[in-house]
Amino acid sequence: MPQKLRAAVIGLGMGRHHAREYAEHRRVELVALADPDADRLAEIGNLHKVPRLYADARKMLRDEDLDLVSVATPNAYHAPLSIAALQAGCHVLCEKPMAMNARQARRMAETARSAGRRLMINFSYRFDPQSRALKREVDRGVLGDVYFGRTVWLRRQGVPERESFFLQSHSGGGPLIDLGVHRLDLALWLMGHPKPRWVMAGTYDHLARAWARKKGYRYEVEDLAVALIRFDNGATLEVESSWMSHIQEQELMHTRLLGTRGGLVHRNVDGRYVFEGHIYTERRGKPVDIRPQPPARKTSAMQHFVSCILNGTPHTATGEEGLVVMQVLDALYRSAAEKRPVRIR
Repeated sequence: MPQKLRAAVIGLGMGRHHAREYAEHRRVELVALADPDADRLAEIGNLHKVPRLYADARKMLRDEDLDLVSVATPNAYHAPLSIAALQAGCHVLCEKPMAMNARQARRMAETARSAGRRLMINFSYRFDPQSRALKREVDRGVLGDVYFGRTVWLRRQGVPERESFFLQSHSGGGPLIDLGVHRLDLALWLMGHPKPRWVMAGTYDHLARAWARKKGYRYEVEDLAVALIRFDNGATLEVESSWMSHIQEQELMHTRLLGTRGGLVHRNVDGRYVFEGHIYTERRGKPVDIRPQPPARKTSAMQHFVSCILNGTPHTATGEEGLVVMQVLDALYRSAAEKRPVRIR
C-alpha cells in the first residue's frame, strides 16, 4: 500500500467537501479534480493547489494514476462515473443516493466486486458523533429487539433552487431520494439492517407544483413522501420526507426506534444542523434516560474510507448496503405510483 493515496474528486458542488477532506489528510495527495463548470473548477483547484483540472471526468480517469475517486455529481451520473472509476482500478466513494435505481446500484456493486475495488456510499449521518454514540449502545444490546421506528426529514420551505433537482431524468425523485435517503439509511443502520419485505407509500406535490408555476420551473417530482416499511423480523418503520410542508419547524430531522428493552431518538436541535441523541430504558423497574457520550475523536466518511483502505479493514456504508436502500426507494416510488403495497424480493 502506498504511503499516500492519490485521490481525485468528480463534481465540485457537494464534492468541495470531499476535496477539502482529502487536501487536509496527511495520507492523501489530492492530484486532480473534474467538473464541467470552469469557474467552480478553478476556484476549488486554486483553493487546494490541485495540479491537474479536468472538464471531462472520463479523460481524467484515463490520464491519471489514481487510488481513490469521490463521485459527487448529480444523481444521474453516479452509476456511470462510479463504474468507470472502478474499472479504472480506483476505490470509489459515491455520494448518496447511490444511483437512480436499484438496477444501476446492483451493477455498481457487481463492478466493485469483479474489479476487486472498494465501493462506499456517503451516508454521512452515520458519522455524526451522536449517531455513533447511539450505535455503540445499540450494538451493546440496550434496545433489545427493535420492533418499530419512525425516521423523518421534513422542511417547511426548502426546495433546492436548481431545476435539475425537479427533473426526473436528472434526480430520480424528489425529497425522498434527496433527504429521506439519509434518514432511511440511518434508521436501517441503527436497526441492524433487517431485511425489508414490503412497503406502502404515498407521494404528493400540491405545494411545490404551485410554487414551481410561480417560479416558471418545470416540476416533475414529489414535494412530500410518506411510507411504511415491513421487515422480515416483523418490525415496521415509518418514513417521511418533504421539501415543503405546513409544519412549525423550518427543518425537522428525527429518527426514533422502539425496542423490547429501550428506545432511542436522534434529532436536530432548534431546526439547525446540530444533533442530540437519547436512550430511554428501565433499570430495576424505573424509567432511566441516558445521553450517550459521543466519541472523543470526530471522523467523516472520507477520513473513514481512507483509513480503511490504508489499514485493510472493512468500511461501513458498503455498496451492498446502498443497494438495499435503493431497492427500498424503488419499491416506495412504485407503491406510490401504483397506489398499492409492493413486495421487495
